[in-house]
Amino acid sequence: MTIYDTVREILRKKGQDVWFIAPESSVYKAIEMMADKHVGALVVIATEKLVGIISERDYARKVILHGKASKDTTVEEIMTHKVVCVRPEQSVEECMAVMTDKRVRHLPVLKDKKVLGVISIGDVVKEVISEQRYTIEQLEHYIHN
Repeated sequence: MTIYDTVREILRKKGQDVWFIAPESSVYKAIEMMADKHVGALVVIATEKLVGIISERDYARKVILHGKASKDTTVEEIMTHKVVCVRPEQSVEECMAVMTDKRVRHLPVLKDKKVLGVISIGDVVKEVISEQRYTIEQLEHYIHN
């Protein structure tokens, strides 16, 4: 373990499953898929290209609060079109800064415009805690020897 592992390392540990949905799909189908896959967001793919991201937060703020019906609303209507992404070689520290600055909870990981995975704020926090635990163990070992 090194201080500030990379996004690539997070994906290696958590797996690289990418759950995606088409923009013309219903929001209901998206929410159903998120519940089934135990994720908080899906990347939106059209013609093999990332075109957006939809999250539970989008659903709550853009469907429920506006009185829309999830079965009659398409993903494209409520998805975030300008997706904030990271690269596999970026550090956990950089991801934390991006998430904080851009106020996002999910970051698709892209390499050559291909989605390799998605990391969440939970993944990043878990990695930071793991890195801190490792540092503490190393310091304790140093002190006791």
